[in-house]
Amino acid sequence: MKNIVLLCSAGMSTSMLVTKMRAAAEAEGIACNIDAYGLSEASAMIPSAACVLLGPQVRFHLQKLQQQYPSVPMASIDMRMYGSMDGKGVFQQALKLIGE
Repeated sequence: MKNIVLLCSAGMSTSMLVTKMRAAAEAEGIACNIDAYGLSEASAMIPSAACVLLGPQVRFHLQKLQQQYPSVPMASIDMRMYGSMDGKGVFQQALKLIGE
């Protein structure tokens, strides 16, 4: 099962987005774990992730995290999709990162 990790400041601001992403995954019949964590939990969560998406408020950490974990696909969440809580769009972004 794929593990999609979202990172934000404290893990709270992306909780609604995670709920919508889970609904999108279920609608498409794709089994995966989707969870949000604070940036302070990154080192514990990234190694087991199929991909990592960073919220807009922590996107400036992207390059550093990519250097630390070069084998894990990462990207920042599109600001428009994040602002509109487009769970389907962000889920599709995650699938593209994973290569599906």
